Amino acid sequence: MSGTSILLLAGDGIGPEVCAAAMRVLGRVAPDLRVIEGLVGGASLDVHGVPVTDDTLARASDAGAVLLGAVGGPGWAGVARALRPEAGLLALRQHMQVFANLRPALCFAPLADASTLKREVVAGLDIVIVRELTGGVYFGQPRGIETLPDGQRRAVDTQVYTSAEIRRVARVAFELARTRRGHVTSCEKANVMETGVLWREEVSALHAAEYADVALEHMYADNAAMQLVRAPTRFDVILTDNLFGDILSDEAAQLTGSIGLLPSAALGEAGRPGLYEPVHGSAPDIAGQGIANPLAAILSLAMALELSLERADAGAAVRTAVARALDAGARTPDLGGTLGTTAMTDAVLAHL
Repeated sequence: MSGTSILLLAGDGIGPEVCAAAMRVLGRVAPDLRVIEGLVGGASLDVHGVPVTDDTLARASDAGAVLLGAVGGPGWAGVARALRPEAGLLALRQHMQVFANLRPALCFAPLADASTLKREVVAGLDIVIVRELTGGVYFGQPRGIETLPDGQRRAVDTQVYTSAEIRRVARVAFELARTRRGHVTSCEKANVMETGVLWREEVSALHAAEYADVALEHMYADNAAMQLVRAPTRFDVILTDNLFGDILSDEAAQLTGSIGLLPSAALGEAGRPGLYEPVHGSAPDIAGQGIANPLAAILSLAMALELSLERADAGAAVRTAVARALDAGARTPDLGGTLGTTAMTDAVLAHL
Protein backbone atom coordinates (compact mmCIF):
# COMPACT_ATOMS: atom_id res chain seq x y z
CA MET A 1 0.00 0.00 0.00
CA SER A 2 1.24 3.46 -0.85
CA GLY A 3 0.35 6.31 1.47
CA THR A 4 1.55 8.77 -1.15
CA SER A 5 -1.11 8.00 -3.76
CA ILE A 6 -4.85 8.25 -4.13
CA LEU A 7 -6.96 6.30 -6.62
CA LEU A 8 -9.62 8.51 -8.17
CA LEU A 9 -12.74 6.72 -9.44
CA ALA A 10 -15.02 9.52 -10.64
CA GLY A 11 -17.74 7.17 -11.86
CA ASP A 12 -21.07 8.33 -13.26
CA GLY A 13 -23.50 11.24 -13.23
CA ILE A 14 -22.18 14.17 -11.23
CA GLY A 15 -19.27 12.05 -9.99
CA PRO A 16 -16.74 13.46 -12.46
CA GLU A 17 -17.82 17.03 -11.69
CA VAL A 18 -17.51 16.81 -7.92
CA CYS A 19 -14.32 14.73 -8.11
CA ALA A 20 -12.74 17.39 -10.32
CA ALA A 21 -13.56 19.92 -7.61
CA ALA A 22 -11.97 17.72 -4.94
CA MET A 23 -8.83 17.35 -7.05
CA ARG A 24 -8.48 21.13 -7.29
CA VAL A 25 -8.53 21.26 -3.50
CA LEU A 26 -6.08 18.36 -3.23
CA GLY A 27 -3.69 20.18 -5.55
CA ARG A 28 -3.68 23.07 -3.11
CA VAL A 29 -3.27 21.23 0.21
CA ALA A 30 -1.23 18.15 -0.80
CA PRO A 31 0.26 18.64 -4.27
CA ASP A 32 2.83 15.90 -3.65
CA LEU A 33 0.20 13.15 -3.52
CA ARG A 34 0.09 11.07 -6.69
CA VAL A 35 -3.36 10.73 -8.27
CA ILE A 36 -4.15 7.57 -10.24
CA GLU A 37 -7.38 7.53 -12.21
CA GLY A 38 -9.62 4.58 -12.99
CA LEU A 39 -13.17 3.65 -14.00
CA VAL A 40 -16.03 2.23 -11.98
CA GLY A 41 -19.77 1.80 -12.43
CA GLY A 42 -21.43 2.63 -15.71
CA ALA A 43 -18.28 4.34 -16.98
CA SER A 44 -16.38 1.06 -16.59
CA LEU A 45 -19.24 -0.97 -18.04
CA ASP A 46 -19.27 1.15 -21.20
CA VAL A 47 -15.52 0.75 -21.75
CA HIS A 48 -14.69 -2.67 -20.32
CA GLY A 49 -18.02 -4.50 -20.25
CA VAL A 50 -17.92 -4.90 -16.45
CA PRO A 51 -18.70 -2.37 -13.68
CA VAL A 52 -15.22 -2.76 -12.20
CA THR A 53 -12.14 -4.54 -13.55
CA ASP A 54 -9.65 -6.74 -11.73
CA ASP A 55 -6.98 -4.14 -12.51
CA THR A 56 -8.99 -1.41 -10.78
CA LEU A 57 -9.52 -3.64 -7.75
CA ALA A 58 -5.80 -4.31 -7.58
CA ARG A 59 -5.03 -0.60 -7.81
CA ALA A 60 -7.49 0.08 -4.99
CA SER A 61 -5.58 -2.28 -2.72
CA ASP A 62 -2.25 -0.63 -3.57
CA ALA A 63 -3.33 3.00 -3.13
CA GLY A 64 -3.19 4.95 0.09
CA ALA A 65 -6.88 5.80 -0.28
CA VAL A 66 -9.64 5.62 -2.87
CA LEU A 67 -11.89 8.60 -3.66
CA LEU A 68 -15.06 7.65 -5.52
CA GLY A 69 -17.59 10.01 -7.05
CA ALA A 70 -20.83 8.12 -7.71
CA VAL A 71 -22.18 5.18 -9.69
CA GLY A 72 -25.39 4.49 -11.58
CA GLY A 73 -27.95 6.20 -13.74
CA PRO A 74 -30.88 5.52 -16.07
CA GLY A 75 -28.57 4.65 -18.95
CA TRP A 76 -27.79 1.30 -17.35
CA ALA A 77 -31.20 0.49 -15.90
CA GLY A 78 -31.77 -2.46 -18.20
CA VAL A 79 -28.54 -4.38 -17.66
CA ALA A 80 -28.36 -7.63 -15.69
CA ARG A 81 -28.05 -7.27 -11.91
CA ALA A 82 -24.48 -8.59 -11.92
CA LEU A 83 -23.47 -5.89 -14.42
CA ARG A 84 -25.25 -2.93 -12.87
CA PRO A 85 -23.01 0.00 -11.91
CA GLU A 86 -23.88 -0.57 -8.26
CA ALA A 87 -22.40 -4.08 -8.51
CA GLY A 88 -19.04 -2.45 -9.16
CA LEU A 89 -19.29 -0.47 -5.94
CA LEU A 90 -20.28 -3.53 -3.92
CA ALA A 91 -17.39 -5.49 -5.43
CA LEU A 92 -15.01 -2.67 -4.56
CA ARG A 93 -16.19 -2.62 -0.95
CA GLN A 94 -15.84 -6.38 -0.66
CA HIS A 95 -12.41 -6.46 -2.28
CA MET A 96 -11.09 -3.68 -0.07
CA GLN A 97 -12.68 -5.33 3.00
CA VAL A 98 -14.04 -2.00 4.20
CA PHE A 99 -16.63 -3.12 6.72
CA ALA A 100 -17.22 0.11 8.66
CA ASN A 101 -18.95 3.01 6.93
CA LEU A 102 -18.62 6.34 8.76
CA ARG A 103 -21.21 8.92 7.74
CA PRO A 104 -20.94 12.23 9.61
CA ALA A 105 -23.96 14.52 9.70
CA LEU A 106 -22.95 18.00 10.77
CA CYS A 107 -25.20 21.03 10.65
CA PHE A 108 -23.01 24.01 9.83
CA ALA A 109 -24.21 26.97 11.87
CA PRO A 110 -25.11 29.23 8.90
CA LEU A 111 -27.16 26.41 7.35
CA ALA A 112 -29.45 25.71 10.29
CA ASP A 113 -32.31 27.35 8.38
CA ALA A 114 -31.63 25.26 5.26
CA SER A 115 -32.94 22.12 6.94
CA THR A 116 -36.60 21.20 6.52
CA LEU A 117 -36.76 21.01 10.32
CA LYS A 118 -36.87 23.99 12.64
CA ARG A 119 -33.61 25.73 13.49
CA GLU A 120 -33.94 24.90 17.19
CA VAL A 121 -34.20 21.19 16.33
CA VAL A 122 -31.08 20.91 14.16
CA ALA A 123 -28.81 23.69 15.45
CA GLY A 124 -25.62 22.14 16.81
CA LEU A 125 -26.22 18.77 15.17
CA ASP A 126 -23.01 16.70 15.08
CA ILE A 127 -23.50 12.95 14.76
CA VAL A 128 -21.72 10.06 13.06
CA ILE A 129 -23.50 6.96 11.80
CA VAL A 130 -21.32 3.85 11.79
CA ARG A 131 -22.90 1.46 9.31
CA GLU A 132 -21.78 -2.14 8.83
CA LEU A 133 -20.97 -2.27 5.12
CA THR A 134 -20.04 -5.73 3.88
CA GLY A 135 -22.61 -8.00 5.49
CA GLY A 136 -26.32 -8.19 6.14
CA VAL A 137 -29.14 -8.37 3.66
CA TYR A 138 -27.18 -6.79 0.79
CA PHE A 139 -24.79 -9.74 0.69
CA GLY A 140 -26.70 -12.60 2.34
CA GLN A 141 -27.48 -15.85 0.54
CA PRO A 142 -29.80 -17.26 -0.67
CA ARG A 143 -31.32 -14.45 -2.68
CA GLY A 144 -33.25 -14.24 -5.90
CA ILE A 145 -36.66 -14.30 -7.58
CA GLU A 146 -38.41 -17.56 -8.43
CA THR A 147 -41.71 -18.65 -9.94
CA LEU A 148 -43.78 -20.94 -7.73
CA PRO A 149 -45.78 -23.96 -9.01
CA ASP A 150 -49.02 -21.97 -8.80
CA GLY A 151 -47.57 -19.23 -11.04
CA GLN A 152 -46.87 -16.68 -8.31
CA ARG A 153 -43.43 -15.12 -8.09
CA ARG A 154 -41.49 -15.03 -4.85
CA ALA A 155 -38.46 -12.92 -3.97
CA VAL A 156 -35.97 -13.83 -1.25
CA ASP A 157 -33.28 -11.73 0.42
CA THR A 158 -31.39 -13.14 3.40
CA GLN A 159 -30.22 -11.10 6.38
CA VAL A 160 -27.11 -12.76 7.82
CA TYR A 161 -24.60 -11.64 10.46
CA THR A 162 -21.91 -13.42 12.45
CA SER A 163 -20.71 -12.40 15.89
CA ALA A 164 -17.30 -11.45 14.44
CA GLU A 165 -18.87 -9.12 11.86
CA ILE A 166 -20.92 -7.40 14.55
CA ARG A 167 -18.08 -7.02 17.02
CA ARG A 168 -15.58 -5.57 14.57
CA VAL A 169 -17.90 -2.76 13.46
CA ALA A 170 -19.06 -2.16 17.05
CA ARG A 171 -15.44 -1.73 18.05
CA VAL A 172 -15.10 1.05 15.47
CA ALA A 173 -18.14 2.81 16.92
CA PHE A 174 -16.91 2.56 20.52
CA GLU A 175 -13.42 3.77 19.62
CA LEU A 176 -14.90 6.70 17.70
CA ALA A 177 -17.19 7.61 20.61
CA ARG A 178 -14.15 7.81 22.87
CA THR A 179 -12.84 10.66 20.70
CA ARG A 180 -16.21 12.44 20.70
CA ARG A 181 -18.89 12.69 23.41
CA GLY A 182 -18.67 9.12 24.65
CA HIS A 183 -22.13 7.85 23.67
CA VAL A 184 -23.15 5.02 21.31
CA THR A 185 -26.72 4.26 20.24
CA SER A 186 -26.93 0.77 18.76
CA CYS A 187 -29.93 0.31 16.46
CA GLU A 188 -31.53 -2.96 15.31
CA LYS A 189 -34.91 -4.74 15.38
CA ALA A 190 -34.34 -7.30 18.11
CA ASN A 191 -38.09 -7.41 18.73
CA VAL A 192 -38.79 -9.12 15.38
CA MET A 193 -35.45 -10.22 13.86
CA GLU A 194 -33.01 -12.92 15.01
CA THR A 195 -30.09 -10.94 13.59
CA GLY A 196 -31.26 -8.07 15.78
CA VAL A 197 -31.12 -10.28 18.85
CA LEU A 198 -27.59 -11.40 18.04
CA TRP A 199 -26.58 -7.81 17.24
CA ARG A 200 -27.81 -6.57 20.63
CA GLU A 201 -26.19 -9.43 22.53
CA GLU A 202 -22.80 -9.08 20.84
CA VAL A 203 -22.66 -5.29 21.14
CA SER A 204 -23.59 -5.55 24.82
CA ALA A 205 -20.94 -8.20 25.49
CA LEU A 206 -18.19 -6.19 23.80
CA HIS A 207 -19.26 -3.06 25.67
CA ALA A 208 -19.14 -4.80 29.04
CA ALA A 209 -15.76 -6.40 28.34
CA GLU A 210 -13.86 -3.48 26.84
CA TYR A 211 -15.82 -0.22 26.63
CA ALA A 212 -17.60 0.31 29.93
CA ASP A 213 -16.34 3.91 29.89
CA VAL A 214 -18.58 4.63 26.87
CA ALA A 215 -22.32 5.07 27.40
CA LEU A 216 -24.35 2.53 25.41
CA GLU A 217 -28.05 2.53 24.66
CA HIS A 218 -30.05 0.16 22.48
CA MET A 219 -32.83 1.47 20.26
CA TYR A 220 -35.09 -0.14 17.70
CA ALA A 221 -34.25 1.19 14.24
CA ASP A 222 -37.78 2.46 13.58
CA ASN A 223 -37.72 4.44 16.82
CA ALA A 224 -34.30 5.79 15.88
CA ALA A 225 -35.79 7.06 12.62
CA MET A 226 -38.44 8.91 14.59
CA GLN A 227 -35.96 10.31 17.13
CA LEU A 228 -33.73 11.60 14.33
CA VAL A 229 -36.47 14.02 13.29
CA ARG A 230 -37.79 14.67 16.80
CA ALA A 231 -34.54 15.31 18.70
CA PRO A 232 -31.50 14.61 16.50
CA THR A 233 -28.98 16.37 18.72
CA ARG A 234 -29.50 13.71 21.41
CA PHE A 235 -27.33 11.36 19.34
CA ASP A 236 -23.55 11.13 19.21
CA VAL A 237 -22.51 7.90 17.45
CA ILE A 238 -25.18 5.67 15.91
CA LEU A 239 -24.16 2.06 15.29
CA THR A 240 -26.29 -0.06 12.99
CA ASP A 241 -26.34 -2.71 10.28
CA ASN A 242 -26.09 -2.37 6.51
CA LEU A 243 -29.78 -1.97 5.69
CA PHE A 244 -30.82 0.27 8.57
CA GLY A 245 -27.61 2.27 8.23
CA ASP A 246 -28.40 2.95 4.59
CA ILE A 247 -31.81 4.35 5.52
CA LEU A 248 -30.91 6.24 8.69
CA SER A 249 -27.88 7.94 7.13
CA ASP A 250 -29.97 9.33 4.28
CA GLU A 251 -32.49 10.61 6.82
CA ALA A 252 -29.68 12.23 8.78
CA ALA A 253 -28.42 13.83 5.58
CA GLN A 254 -31.61 15.83 5.18
CA LEU A 255 -31.24 17.24 8.69
CA THR A 256 -28.14 19.13 7.58
CA GLY A 257 -29.92 21.02 4.81
CA SER A 258 -28.74 19.04 1.80
CA ILE A 259 -27.43 15.58 1.01
CA GLY A 260 -24.86 17.44 -1.09
CA LEU A 261 -22.99 18.25 2.11
CA LEU A 262 -22.39 14.75 3.43
CA PRO A 263 -19.11 12.83 3.05
CA SER A 264 -18.43 9.25 4.03
CA ALA A 265 -15.52 6.94 4.79
CA ALA A 266 -15.46 3.16 4.49
CA LEU A 267 -12.72 1.63 6.62
CA GLY A 268 -11.29 -1.83 7.14
CA GLU A 269 -8.61 -3.20 9.42
CA ALA A 270 -5.78 -0.89 10.44
CA GLY A 271 -3.22 -0.41 7.70
CA ARG A 272 -5.60 -1.04 4.82
CA PRO A 273 -6.68 1.75 2.42
CA GLY A 274 -10.05 3.39 2.99
CA LEU A 275 -12.78 4.14 0.45
CA TYR A 276 -14.18 7.67 0.51
CA GLU A 277 -17.25 8.95 -1.32
CA PRO A 278 -19.97 11.59 -1.07
CA VAL A 279 -23.32 10.23 0.06
CA HIS A 280 -25.39 11.99 -2.61
CA GLY A 281 -25.14 9.47 -5.45
CA SER A 282 -24.96 10.16 -9.17
CA ALA A 283 -27.88 12.66 -9.38
CA PRO A 284 -28.41 12.10 -13.13
CA ASP A 285 -31.10 14.80 -13.26
CA ILE A 286 -28.46 17.53 -12.80
CA ALA A 287 -25.41 15.82 -14.29
CA GLY A 288 -23.50 17.94 -16.78
CA GLN A 289 -25.16 21.19 -15.74
CA GLY A 290 -22.32 22.42 -13.55
CA ILE A 291 -24.57 23.01 -10.54
CA ALA A 292 -23.75 19.99 -8.35
CA ASN A 293 -22.68 20.76 -4.80
CA PRO A 294 -18.99 19.74 -4.53
CA LEU A 295 -18.77 20.01 -0.75
CA ALA A 296 -19.54 16.36 0.03
CA ALA A 297 -16.75 15.23 -2.28
CA ILE A 298 -14.38 17.86 -0.87
CA LEU A 299 -15.21 16.80 2.69
CA SER A 300 -14.75 13.14 1.70
CA LEU A 301 -11.27 14.11 0.54
CA ALA A 302 -10.69 15.75 3.92
CA MET A 303 -11.61 12.48 5.64
CA ALA A 304 -9.21 10.58 3.36
CA LEU A 305 -6.40 12.97 4.24
CA GLU A 306 -7.06 12.55 7.94
CA LEU A 307 -7.88 8.84 8.22
CA SER A 308 -5.82 7.13 5.50
CA LEU A 309 -3.16 9.45 4.11
CA GLU A 310 -1.70 10.72 7.40
CA ARG A 311 -2.28 14.36 6.41
CA ALA A 312 -4.40 15.42 9.38
CA ASP A 313 -3.38 19.08 9.11
CA ALA A 314 -4.38 19.19 5.44
CA GLY A 315 -7.72 17.53 6.18
CA ALA A 316 -8.45 19.96 9.00
CA ALA A 317 -7.56 22.90 6.74
CA VAL A 318 -10.04 21.68 4.12
CA ARG A 319 -12.86 21.34 6.65
CA THR A 320 -12.13 24.79 8.03
CA ALA A 321 -12.15 26.29 4.53
CA VAL A 322 -15.55 24.72 3.79
CA ALA A 323 -16.98 26.13 7.02
CA ARG A 324 -15.60 29.59 6.29
CA ALA A 325 -16.95 29.56 2.74
CA LEU A 326 -20.41 28.78 4.08
CA ASP A 327 -20.03 31.45 6.76
CA ALA A 328 -19.25 33.92 3.98
CA GLY A 329 -22.53 33.07 2.25
CA ALA A 330 -21.37 30.73 -0.52
CA ARG A 331 -24.30 28.56 -1.59
CA THR A 332 -25.08 26.11 -4.40
CA PRO A 333 -28.67 25.75 -5.69
CA ASP A 334 -29.48 22.85 -3.34
CA LEU A 335 -28.75 25.26 -0.47
CA GLY A 336 -30.84 28.07 -1.94
CA GLY A 337 -27.93 29.82 -3.65
CA THR A 338 -26.76 30.42 -7.18
CA LEU A 339 -23.13 29.26 -7.23
CA GLY A 340 -22.23 26.46 -9.61
CA THR A 341 -19.80 23.65 -8.88
CA THR A 342 -16.74 25.61 -10.03
CA ALA A 343 -17.68 28.81 -8.20
CA MET A 344 -18.37 26.93 -4.97
CA THR A 345 -14.98 25.27 -5.23
CA ASP A 346 -13.42 28.68 -5.83
CA ALA A 347 -15.06 29.87 -2.61
CA VAL A 348 -13.46 27.02 -0.67
CA LEU A 349 -10.06 27.60 -2.25
CA ALA A 350 -10.28 31.27 -1.32
CA HIS A 351 -10.28 30.25 2.35
CA LEU A 352 -7.40 27.78 2.19
